[in-house]
Amino acid sequence: MRRFAIGDIHGCSKALHTLIECIDPQPDDDLIFLGDYVDRGPDSRGVIDLILSLQDQCNVIALKGNHEIMLCGVAFGGLDPDIWMQSGGKATVSSYGGSLEKIPASHRSFLQSLKNFHETDGAIFVHASYDPNLSMDQQKDELLFWNHLPPVPSEHQSGKRVYVGHTPQGDGTIMDLGHIVCIDTYCFGTGYLTAMNVGTDELIQVDKKGFRRRVPAEAFFALISSGCKRLKGLLKRSPNVPSQSSSEPARRKQQRPASPSAEPDPSLLQTTAAPSPTESTVTAQAVSSERQESLDG
Repeated sequence: MRRFAIGDIHGCSKALHTLIECIDPQPDDDLIFLGDYVDRGPDSRGVIDLILSLQDQCNVIALKGNHEIMLCGVAFGGLDPDIWMQSGGKATVSSYGGSLEKIPASHRSFLQSLKNFHETDGAIFVHASYDPNLSMDQQKDELLFWNHLPPVPSEHQSGKRVYVGHTPQGDGTIMDLGHIVCIDTYCFGTGYLTAMNVGTDELIQVDKKGFRRRVPAEAFFALISSGCKRLKGLLKRSPNVPSQSSSEPARRKQQRPASPSAEPDPSLLQTTAAPSPTESTVTAQAVSSERQESLDG
């Protein structure tokens, strides 16, 4: 059995589609989504469709993010839409054909069934942050869904490693401090959607266009492998030329095959990520500051 934590998707269905293909989930695998499926990116509806389809392939644990809280508040709770719309909600409305009334019943059930956190024998999974001195069922919503890092909490009292999203890592690199790992790597911007194998720490990263990121070592070996294959093909196609005796004049010059040029795959190139945008913090005050976050990015 494998267990993957998956960071903030934010409407990037192409990235999620490629990520799932790379993981190739098996029936006994756990895929733990850390929330923020909607807003900002172009296809929030497609993201939820993909996650729902995964439920027939493996074990799906879907957590709640602050953007799902805002969406549900507007769509099902009568919350004023202005702040949410400025925080990426416009893209979500567009993905549902211009009206939240077109949200399918299956999507509504999904959004209303999201978990606050998930805990295993050795790890904790939550959207934003936590109080290290409280058990997870005693945590405040402010910490679970809204607080950003820093401040970075100390090790949880359980001693378990904690996996979070919510705080975008603008350079596309996860923040791994040992006791806490943030895998929101700014997919909707110039970063990546990240999946982390909890058992091995292996990372799979895909940009919003659906291209997988290769770390330098992987890129190097991929180029070497590609070059070797091309060279082998050229050698197979080269004609056998009989050797000439030293006394025989060289009437023909044997042409050597040109050495293969292995150009790097565009998907292996890395893009320098832009600085991460700032999101809001807590409850009414935190939600209100989302207006400024939208204006910033």
